[in-house]
Amino acid sequence: MSPSSLKQTALGLFLSLGSILGAQSLALSFDDGPKLAVTPLLTPQQRNQAILKALKSAHIQAALFVTANNGAVKPEGLALARAWGKAGHWVGNHTLSHPDLNNQEVTLQAYEDEILGCDAIIQKLPGYQKWFRFTFLREGNTPEKRDGIKTFLIAQGYRNASVTLDTSDWRLDQRLVAALKRNPHADLHPFRRIYLEHLEQRANSYRNLSQLLFKRDIAQVALMHHNLINALFLKDAILMFKAKGWTFVSPAEAFADPVYLEQPERLFPGQSLLLSIARSRNIKLADVDRLVDDADAEIEEMDRLGL
Repeated sequence: MSPSSLKQTALGLFLSLGSILGAQSLALSFDDGPKLAVTPLLTPQQRNQAILKALKSAHIQAALFVTANNGAVKPEGLALARAWGKAGHWVGNHTLSHPDLNNQEVTLQAYEDEILGCDAIIQKLPGYQKWFRFTFLREGNTPEKRDGIKTFLIAQGYRNASVTLDTSDWRLDQRLVAALKRNPHADLHPFRRIYLEHLEQRANSYRNLSQLLFKRDIAQVALMHHNLINALFLKDAILMFKAKGWTFVSPAEAFADPVYLEQPERLFPGQSLLLSIARSRNIKLADVDRLVDDADAEIEEMDRLGL
């Protein structure tokens, strides 16, 4: 079957599931975990449990993409990753130490070794899938790296676990942690509001981009992180999305959308799949709000508020 026929067949099968998945459907994935780093308010175990509790209460199946050196290389960190699989979530690969494939000092061989090293640690965990999430969403800054890593992933049986809805929750988390280190009794309400507004803005923008590209809603895969801000406010985010009419699906269901069969040229670093597709088609993006910043407006507001 040709690639175009495969896409048409996948589209037909996916659209037949439309009444199940809903128009605005969203899958949640969390990168860089499990983290054993110390943060204010919650221990690593409490942070992990808070995220899992929020997902369980909403009956959401999500995915954790493990950066092993953040914690899983140690028994106590591996136990946190195992808890995700035992709770019914997927566990995927996000390298050992989060190197940047676009860095000229990171060779293709070194990056492949990072993937295999992480795999050796997580492959026996419940929920393990051969899903790989590129670090920084960067797939190589030379044709040799881009082609080489694609060949490697195919040979190893990995799915490229692409992201369509990219968030900068990591940057908001950095500001939250810094504020709490300065003042353990800092008011959390402004951080919660800005976090929720950021997620809503990103979701609306990437939904608009999917309509521009495909004239339909797609099953979005959101990139979030295993961090304090999600431990504190993920439950609120889920409630917000539901109130706005979004439905939650598993990453496996989202990946059934034929959008994830697209393989655009990704010449710009750190892109969602939708943004890569738009650029490869020379689509004008002026009418789609704030797709390429890192929560710059939110950080500016935090600056104004002294957060």
